[in-house]
Amino acid sequence: MSAPSRLPDHKLTGLTGTLRCCQIFSSLSGEDLQLIASFASPITLAKGDYLFHEGEPSRGFYVVQSGAVNVHRVSAVGKEQVIHVFRTGESFAEGALASPTGYPADARAVEPSTVLLLPKGPVLDLIGRRPDLALRMLASMSAHLRVLVGMLDDLTLKDVETRLLNWLVKHGRAAPGGVIKLPGTKRVLAAELGTSSETLSRTLARLRNEQLILVASKAVTVRNPGVLAARLRRNLGEA
Repeated sequence: MSAPSRLPDHKLTGLTGTLRCCQIFSSLSGEDLQLIASFASPITLAKGDYLFHEGEPSRGFYVVQSGAVNVHRVSAVGKEQVIHVFRTGESFAEGALASPTGYPADARAVEPSTVLLLPKGPVLDLIGRRPDLALRMLASMSAHLRVLVGMLDDLTLKDVETRLLNWLVKHGRAAPGGVIKLPGTKRVLAAELGTSSETLSRTLARLRNEQLILVASKAVTVRNPGVLAARLRRNLGEA
């Protein structure tokens, strides 16, 4: 992992565009975005590089400029549970700004990535002057909480097939042509769904053999969204 570095002035325009795509900053003026860009620091991560570890003091929060970052916890017996895979335009670790215990989880790149560090000092100073930004950050953290609640529901109330169906239906709605790009390897998806790679592969194969999906190395194609959604509702007892 390379160390954060100040962005040259001639790259501020590109960085401003990245910040504008982030929900927290989407309604800020160009002047405000340039101010934030002036203290943002890009960090380049190779696949497998850690951005931070649980318990490390917070340096700030992050916006994904490109690639994907897996935020996860590791249990006492060494089992990794993915909390969320953050992709381009998404922000994370906002809550750590005010936490005395530092980052609450680990963060690792699942593919070559660039993230923008919004450092703690300047961000807190800006929030003091712009309470509207604090409200946006609270909204973002609320969205993260909804993800966690949904994940808890997935892991405690549904079997692996139903978790996978839920994931396919949710991501298939936004995927052009129903082609869902996998978040890294199938192992990453298995961890996100709280299962093993072997169980995920068997479940994918079963859905493929039923001609509900097509499976490639880096993508899954939903062949019939309506049938897949009906299967999900039946598994949930809603049909």
